[in-house]
Amino acid sequence: MRRLVQAPNLAIATLWVHALREDGVAASVQREYLGAAAGQLPPDQCLPEIWIEDETQFALAERLLHELQHRPQRRWQCSCGELIEGGFEQCWHCGAMMPAA
Repeated sequence: MRRLVQAPNLAIATLWVHALREDGVAASVQREYLGAAAGQLPPDQCLPEIWIEDETQFALAERLLHELQHRPQRRWQCSCGELIEGGFEQCWHCGAMMPAA
């Protein structure tokens, strides 16, 4: 096993691990319960970590995590007239999907 990254909180760590697993990377969250020790241990020692179980998948996991952390930001006009910005691919007003580029 090899540590990929330290996450800012358990929610983010869980989302990252789930996304990695969806792409076939065997990953797990470690230190998930150390948040209760904050104050007794240094804060940086209490953050959850993402670990990759298979060393051969480490480079793939790094690439996938980078893509996940750097989602493309778009700005598009929906057919209903709503201006959509950010990483959204669906209109929050009418539910229409973003048109293909």
